[in-house]
Amino acid sequence: MKRKMKPIAPCSLVISTYNWPQALDLCLQSVTRQTLMPAEIIIADDGSSSETEQLLNYYRETYALNLIHIWQPDEGFRLARIRNKALAAATFDYIIQADGDLILHPLFIADHLRLRKKGHFITGSRVMLSEFTTSRLFRHRSIDIRKYGSDNSNLLNSLRSPLLSSVLADHYKQSGRNRFYVKGCNMAFWKEDLLAINGYNEAFTEWGAEDSELAVRLIHHGIRKRFLKFGGIVFHLHHRLACRSGEKRNFEMMAETIRQKHIRIHAGIDQHLENIPV
Repeated sequence: MKRKMKPIAPCSLVISTYNWPQALDLCLQSVTRQTLMPAEIIIADDGSSSETEQLLNYYRETYALNLIHIWQPDEGFRLARIRNKALAAATFDYIIQADGDLILHPLFIADHLRLRKKGHFITGSRVMLSEFTTSRLFRHRSIDIRKYGSDNSNLLNSLRSPLLSSVLADHYKQSGRNRFYVKGCNMAFWKEDLLAINGYNEAFTEWGAEDSELAVRLIHHGIRKRFLKFGGIVFHLHHRLACRSGEKRNFEMMAETIRQKHIRIHAGIDQHLENIPV
């Protein structure tokens, strides 16, 4: 029996991952249930083992997904670099970014595309799933949060209202300490804007602030932030916190970008544009 074809949107979905195929499996399940499918799905893989490649082959064969696997050797935390490689490989003008430890709401892609606007980038929020809910989802290999989730936080972020999301897009978390607030796991950009600022700063080699520093430079370049509230919903699978040893240095680099009003950085996406896989 053939699967019913879903409408396909001319956009790229970039999903970052590192050695957690169990989580990526649930993430890709949620991708297959999108009401509007991205034309390509690029896996930005920061050095996972062959188990991840086997999982991707399963989804290619079972769901006929246009999955592109961008991999680099495991040489420590190099999220900025692998994201740049994936963004360079994107063939569509509009790019939606997520992480491989998320379950995407079925209207995640549709919500992002509904609010896209030239001269703007989008960031959204997330629902934090508890350890108990996450373990049950893994046990049943399920993304049915209504059935297996009961004690999660940030539940306001799980509410969806197209009207409210449109009203709040240009007003929510736009000033003061929230001016540069973003969540790298839930963002979207025009590729031309990323190229103009040279993408992520690959000087960020430990966890923290690489997404906010990117947002700072986009805003310095005149690209305005839209906040996707009450839409573009994602559910974050529970895991231990990443090592914060480099957080102070990263925030100092971001503060310098703010002070100096930097727009374009040296070590960025341009060094990967000639190495795009055919």
